Amino acid sequence: MKVKDLFELRQGNGFELMHTGTSENGSINFISRTSQNNGVVAQVEEVEDTRPFGAGNITVALGGSVLSAFVQLKPFYTAFHIMVLEPKLDMTLAEKLYYCMCIKANAYRYSYGRQANKTLKDIELPETIPSWVCKTEIKPFSTQLSPNHLPPLSIEEWEEFRIGDLFELARCKNSASSDLLDGDDCYYLGAKKNDNGVMKRVKYEEHLITKGNCIVFIGNGQGSVGFTNYMNQDFIGTADLTVGHSKYLNKYIGMFLVTLLDLERPKYSFGRKWSARMADTIIKLPAKDNAPDWVYMENYVKSLQYSDRI
Repeated sequence: MKVKDLFELRQGNGFELMHTGTSENGSINFISRTSQNNGVVAQVEEVEDTRPFGAGNITVALGGSVLSAFVQLKPFYTAFHIMVLEPKLDMTLAEKLYYCMCIKANAYRYSYGRQANKTLKDIELPETIPSWVCKTEIKPFSTQLSPNHLPPLSIEEWEEFRIGDLFELARCKNSASSDLLDGDDCYYLGAKKNDNGVMKRVKYEEHLITKGNCIVFIGNGQGSVGFTNYMNQDFIGTADLTVGHSKYLNKYIGMFLVTLLDLERPKYSFGRKWSARMADTIIKLPAKDNAPDWVYMENYVKSLQYSDRI
């Protein structure tokens, strides 16, 4: 069964965000080709003489983050190279999310700048939906928080700090994952940017354990050098990873730091390694009295919507 057998395919609006009226309280989402935030990049006002697409349709990026597919829960307009899929038959939200997952699974076919403009309709989808899809309960992701107004992130006032002065750095201890026994005691982390670096669950090995509440730096490996994760639990990590501990660190400060540290990633393209020069890497942080302003970083993250879900 192909995409065109299950869905009516309609070209998106092809609007430019700069030419639409953005509004923080708008009821219409603007969808771009990003793979983040359900494709939503802004809220906009209704465009004269153009009715928005209805909630419940699926959007698929044909370029950019190719085949990023999302169910849209509010009326929306789209940027260029977005296809809108309208189910031909009644589908539950769970079924639509399942088909989004199936469409995304074909993204590897579109490397090296290929686009899906002509081929999306012919992508093969499963003939039947697994029973677990219908049994899965989908709970709304909610927050009890509203954004608080903190002083703006005045980056021009931030100060430079050396990573080696911010953290106690140490390499993780495991050299070969084949030495570990599968189990459910702790996570095994590899040189991987996604899923917080988690590869699998393994048996506890005291001599290999790295204590949690730390920043995990990927200093070596294929394709992920320069990325960081925050890990709150004890774990076993590959020797490609370096961890940073600090008495000031907690999950909120960890999220703030990881966001900034990931900006180092472009420096380590084309096979460059990070481990040897990590301690001397300079980053800018909010500062007070010539020291990192840890309180500000924590309060900033706590002020954001959904931070109570961290």
